[in-house]
Formats: sequence, structure tokens, C-alpha cells
Amino acid sequence: MNKTVLITGSSRGIGKETALYLAKNGFDIVLHCNKNVEKLTDVKKEIEETGQNARILQFDISDRKKCQNVLEKDIQENGAYYGVVLNAGINKDNPFPMLEDSEWDDVINTNLTGFYNVLKPVCMPMIQNRKGGRIVAMTSISGLTGNRGQVNYSASKAGIIGAVKALSRELAKRKITVNCVAPGIIESDMTKDIPDEIISTLIPLKRMGTPKEVASLINYLFAEDASYITGQVISVNGGMYL
Repeated sequence: MNKTVLITGSSRGIGKETALYLAKNGFDIVLHCNKNVEKLTDVKKEIEETGQNARILQFDISDRKKCQNVLEKDIQENGAYYGVVLNAGINKDNPFPMLEDSEWDDVINTNLTGFYNVLKPVCMPMIQNRKGGRIVAMTSISGLTGNRGQVNYSASKAGIIGAVKALSRELAKRKITVNCVAPGIIESDMTKDIPDEIISTLIPLKRMGTPKEVASLINYLFAEDASYITGQVISVNGGMYL
């Protein structure tokens, strides 16, 4: 029986690369998005070309009731997930004195409360499945060091780290590992305009990372060889100083 992994925010970037990487290594994939269903259809096709199964779920991770309804229905119809990659998230940057209430609430409700909203419906079925499992949550270098203009984002990502460390202790006896991956500056639409001189100054390797390099680490954490790694925060940041 194939192992199935839910990956939130998998229409592009790290989420998409992770979906393709895990599929190539024998996992069936449950793709997720809030709005970009057309992009997910293309990703689904790519996964199926590897010989693995894929299906698509659409919901807003900040909407608790919607998360519960969609995920419980999917599990009821298809069985418990072996693993979850919590990749979906948002940022709304602003210096703290200028930060709007909605910018704080939206980021916390999506990034941090979304962690709860997605995992709560899927966690008990994973436990009851009695086959172990993997949970990987995406944090950020901002959650480790803080970053100017990102008090809301940094708070949400630091909160995920604390949640992962606690949850890893609860689930260890069930052979479910729980870890964080903390990317630095990764190639994306959001980072494409960062000047080369800033990259060279901030990053000892003097380049951005790629989504595939992050996906490679997530893939490793899903491997049997990583079954003794839990409660950890692993950075992929080209040597940026913490």
C-alpha cells in the first residue's frame, strides 16, 4: 500500500518541488491550494506521469471549519495520511509602528493557527493508523533570528518552532516524527528583485537557494534513514549567520 502525503501550498515554489520530489520517491500526494487550482492540475499531471497517484484539495488554512470538513471527508474516503508537509503561508511585511491590525491577524491566523487547523483533523487518524509517520512544518530564518519589518511573520514562524518541539514529544511514542525546515532566501517571485550585492553580503555561499534544495531535505526527513530525527529545526540558508 502506497504512503500518502498531504502538502499544503503545493501549487508552486517549495511546495510544488516537494510534491514532485516525494512522488519520484514513491509517495502518493494530496495537493492543496487556496486559489491556484489550475496550477495544481498541472502539478497533478506531472505526479501521475511518475506513476504515483495524486488528488487535489482546496481550502483556506485559516478557516478552521473548512479545514476540518475537507480533511475529514478526504480521510474518510481515502484513509489516513502517512505524512504532512505544512508549507502554505503568507507574509504581510510592515515596520511594527505601521503594522495594521489586519496584517498581524492575517499572518498569525494563516501561518500559526493554520498549523493547528490542518494538523488537528489529521493527527488522530495518523496515530490510529499505527504505521508511524512524518510531519514537517516550514518555518523560516525569520523565526530563528527575527527580521526588520516582519514582527508578525517572525512571531508566526517562531510559534511554529515551539509547537513542533512540543508535538514531537507527544507523538514520538507513536513513531511519528515532527520537524521544522527553516529556509533562508530561496528563489521565488518574492525574492527575485533582491540585489546581488545584498545576497553576497548576507549569504556566505553568495547565492539564493533553490526550492529543489529545500525539497531535497524534506524528502530526506521522510526517508526511513531519518526515523531517529525529531523535534529539530534544520536550516537551509547558505550559511546565513544566526
